[in-house]
Amino acid sequence: MEPLGIALIGCGVVGGGVAKLLLEQQGHLAERAGRPLVLRHVVVRHPEKPRAVPLPRNLITTQIEPALGDPQVDVVVELIGGLEPARTIILNALRAGKDVVTANKAVLAHHGTEIFDTAREHHRTVAFEASVGGGIPIVGAIARGLAANHISSIKAILNGTSNFILTQMSEQGQDYPTALAEAQRRGFAEADPSMDVDGTDAAHKLAILARLAFGSEIPLEVIERRGIDVLHPADLAFASELGYVIKLIAEAWVHDEQLALHVEPTLVRKLHPLADVRGANNAIHVVGDAVGETMFYGPGAGQMPTASAVVSDLVDLAIGSAQLTFRTLRLWTNCRRLRFRSASSIKSRFYLRLNVIDRPGTLAQVASVLADHHISIASVVQHESLDDQEGISVPIVIRSHDAFLGELRKAVETLDRLPCVTAPCAYFPVADW
Repeated sequence: MEPLGIALIGCGVVGGGVAKLLLEQQGHLAERAGRPLVLRHVVVRHPEKPRAVPLPRNLITTQIEPALGDPQVDVVVELIGGLEPARTIILNALRAGKDVVTANKAVLAHHGTEIFDTAREHHRTVAFEASVGGGIPIVGAIARGLAANHISSIKAILNGTSNFILTQMSEQGQDYPTALAEAQRRGFAEADPSMDVDGTDAAHKLAILARLAFGSEIPLEVIERRGIDVLHPADLAFASELGYVIKLIAEAWVHDEQLALHVEPTLVRKLHPLADVRGANNAIHVVGDAVGETMFYGPGAGQMPTASAVVSDLVDLAIGSAQLTFRTLRLWTNCRRLRFRSASSIKSRFYLRLNVIDRPGTLAQVASVLADHHISIASVVQHESLDDQEGISVPIVIRSHDAFLGELRKAVETLDRLPCVTAPCAYFPVADW
């Protein structure tokens, strides 16, 4: 059969892994795909830069246009990340008659509709398994493996950087800056980790999964998000004492044709499978009406796991199954009109930590504010102070019964203004799964 010609745009960490597999596993990949996968162009910014995988000099170029115009190129693999020029490269590749493989969750979350409409207009295919979950085949699982199901919910750990930091904080007792520095030292965090630790990266991935699972357009602004950069070591310690761990959870669920989405630190029971996801790993818990509960677990980032997903898409394109799936499932079409549930109207139990002045009547003031906002207290933890002096600041941890997030936020605003509260309150949802 005719070989599948490939142009690789970007040869950083993941791109280097893709090139390594294509160059070193040619026989194995040809056997799996039924025809050779041939790397014809590697487009980079700095051709003289040392690379982990030795590339034939004739493949390296700084020019994208010759790669897009080469009739021997069938697929363009975009691995530069970010919104631009990635969006323009993808669109131009599709218009030039090339299929596209991408690991770029940001460009799909922001411009997915435009990209997929352009692909259909030019009878091309977009494959994107590597955009969510690294080496976990979750896109294929939701799009094909669970096609018989109406999916009701997704609960996931989608950012390996944040999960590594939380693991270090909870298991090694590190504070946030120390854990972040360790993540950067090991290559799990970028020099600027803001999109990982503030929940943005997980929100991008959740938007993609929710689009696949629920068949509705997901504007990013409807995803309520907070990151792990708001956490204090005391919260992880109190959570553990109460029988929980704190994880950055990306969650989406449908009820009464209303879709709720959020990303935020959440108290998860220690016995739940998501609580046991450690280090830089990811996990996705999916519930379908036919299959019930399913769990997908594995490395969520890193060179070779992500490269594995990219090359799997190339094999599917070589076989022809990716094109058939793309045409049949009509991915990224607005086939379902769901309303989005406001974050304020979502009910949950909550964890609330306050630093208060240790004197008679303080707890009564706090309870009164919560009662004014219809928040019922389930339990209170206040450790006895080692200092007998009245008026020192001590932490109080409260778990609520089910309450509306909007009411809790109003209560927190009021509590933060009380003279007896000495620092801003911390609050997180408590999962009842």
